[in-house]
Amino acid sequence: MSIYVNESSKIIVQGITGSAGKFHTQKMLEYGTKIVAGVSPGRGGEKVQGIPVFNTVEEAVRKTQANVSVIYIPAPYASDGILEAANSNIPLVICITEHIPVKDMIRVREYLKDKPTTLIGPNCPGVITPDECKVGIMPGYIHKKGRIGVVSRSGTLTYEAVHQLSQVGLGQSTAVGIGGDPVNGTSFVDVLKLFNEDPETHGVVIIGEIGGNQEEEAAKWINENMRKPVVGFISGVTAPAGKRMGHAGAIISGGKGTASEKIRVMAECGITMATTPSTIGETMRKQMEEQKTH
Repeated sequence: MSIYVNESSKIIVQGITGSAGKFHTQKMLEYGTKIVAGVSPGRGGEKVQGIPVFNTVEEAVRKTQANVSVIYIPAPYASDGILEAANSNIPLVICITEHIPVKDMIRVREYLKDKPTTLIGPNCPGVITPDECKVGIMPGYIHKKGRIGVVSRSGTLTYEAVHQLSQVGLGQSTAVGIGGDPVNGTSFVDVLKLFNEDPETHGVVIIGEIGGNQEEEAAKWINENMRKPVVGFISGVTAPAGKRMGHAGAIISGGKGTASEKIRVMAECGITMATTPSTIGETMRKQMEEQKTH
């Protein structure tokens, strides 16, 4: 099994005629992802990489029965793209676009409360179920089908963890990048709930960073609910207070959101913490070995 996407997922690409949309459409197709349509207003009737382009999401869904949308629309218009997908009742929308204004995402999040649409992102690398479906910008070749779920705020650290899990022979069930923006669609807890119920996920790696309190909330949920071993890593131990580091959400404000505080809470909640990025895979391997002996 997997969470969010699998070999049966039918994908539409919003913004398929832009440079990023074209490039990543090709990479997703090469991986084997089932892309059934693209959407670009005013470009309906064209084809990109052999994929038919429609003027609206509604038309694309009606003609192809797509159930996932991935968004590569430029930041000033991306929130409208998310709303259009939601209005077309697409169950899963994955927004790769970064630099979307916070006020736009607040509007989107409020709107989605009454919709059956799950939003992952924005400013995220996407979702991949190895050997089945890649939706986003992650390098497919480092992923290997396996039994460890990965959920992360950081794109590049997701790749690092995934590569290590592949190297130590564990692989991944699904890897999910939730994005590092302060207002996003899916939380750590949302993803952890799905991994907890997935019989093919035997352990989970959670990667966080400075800013906000998502990691602390996730740690408390894990302590009370998780039935599988969890390895964690928090980046930004040396980050200075008040300075934004990388993502818009990665800022320590009012003394809260520090890496040391997150690490403390996660460790107290029973999460095995990797001390450096280079030890994530080996730490998970040891946890799985211990699990076997109990």
